[in-house]
Amino acid sequence: MIDIRKLRENPDVYIQAAQDKRIAADIPRLLEVEAALSTQKRQQQDIATEKNSIGKAIPRLDEPEKSIKLQRLKELKNNEILINENIRRLQPEFDALMLEVPQPADAEVPVGKDDTENVELRKEGEVRQFDFEPKDHVELGVALDMIDIERGVKLAGTRNYFLKGDGALLHWAVLRFAVDFMVQRGYVPMSVPLLMRNEAMQGTGYYPGSEEQTYRMERDDLSLVGTAEVPLTAYRMGEILDERELPLKFVALSSCFRREAGAAGKDTYGLYRIHQFDKVEQVIVCPNSDEQSAQFHEEIQANSEGVMQALGLPYRVVAVCTGDLGRGQAKKYDIEAWMPSRGNYCETHSASKFYDFQARRMNLRYKDAQAKKNLFCHTLNNTVIASPRVLIPLMELYQNADGSITVPDVLRPYMGGKEKISGQS
Repeated sequence: MIDIRKLRENPDVYIQAAQDKRIAADIPRLLEVEAALSTQKRQQQDIATEKNSIGKAIPRLDEPEKSIKLQRLKELKNNEILINENIRRLQPEFDALMLEVPQPADAEVPVGKDDTENVELRKEGEVRQFDFEPKDHVELGVALDMIDIERGVKLAGTRNYFLKGDGALLHWAVLRFAVDFMVQRGYVPMSVPLLMRNEAMQGTGYYPGSEEQTYRMERDDLSLVGTAEVPLTAYRMGEILDERELPLKFVALSSCFRREAGAAGKDTYGLYRIHQFDKVEQVIVCPNSDEQSAQFHEEIQANSEGVMQALGLPYRVVAVCTGDLGRGQAKKYDIEAWMPSRGNYCETHSASKFYDFQARRMNLRYKDAQAKKNLFCHTLNNTVIASPRVLIPLMELYQNADGSITVPDVLRPYMGGKEKISGQS
């Protein structure tokens, strides 16, 4: 959520932000409702003040002044009923309109319509050139008895799967390595709930906007999370933190659930775009400082690149354009891993900076000792690793001519020292 005072002072910035992000937000109507609501609340306060003054004066008055004041008190109460009704009518509309307003992107963010206009910043690692005909991850997984998509679909519907044997071990190895990597860097490991109340989904910016991509448990008014970002970021919502606690640095391994409504074509093949997966997520809650936000944004990006480099996977980093940013994101980097079967670099990570957008929605503040007031925190998040999507480049790039897969060095301790997956016990 944005600061209404900033919007009031410079509405054109937010109108432009909505256009750049291709997000519908009726800012003129918001300003109209906000002005009417502010007027009604001022009148409400004036009435309360006058009622209080009359209430104190009446016992000391004689007639006819007393009767005049009582008549005035009656008028005020009638006016108050009308004003309260106006506020009850205007407040929900104001709240709904505020939730639609996007955060303006940072000045350096490229303007573009969608992910096709993201800007490549750099490439890291060498793309492997095969001297044999490589298989894709599904062919490899079936041949090595690592993946069973057919039975996953039979039991759970399209875009579901089983990982089995070395497939399951490789999946867990990647996740466990990523958690250990982050813990060594000082992040606090968290095991998080996966069913969230609407307040947490709204607080982190997923509602409104992502309802169609979310599995919703209407009977219990809960939602299955699509990322541990939600419980991690909302962990202290509604609290006032001590400045000495900041920054909070969390890492969580969780299952994630996404409906992926609208996905089609090659994205639905194999393990690329699926309904359930596991992800290691990093979240930082820091002081209200643009400079610190920028520093931590680079830190979480470096953490994820460190994991990719340790796994030996070639990737590129892109600056995400305005049309591919979410409502609350001020700036985002994507990491895209090279996937031979897709013949391209494909997204595996997204590092997002929000400033105080999420914290305002969650009422997450800290007591600033120097300013002697409560300030909204800044929040950031990034994928550390998501599997089984990352198994696509791992399996395909580490495959051998004989159909086996070499296990990356850093994962071998998590697989009992196994150096190669060959399908033989």
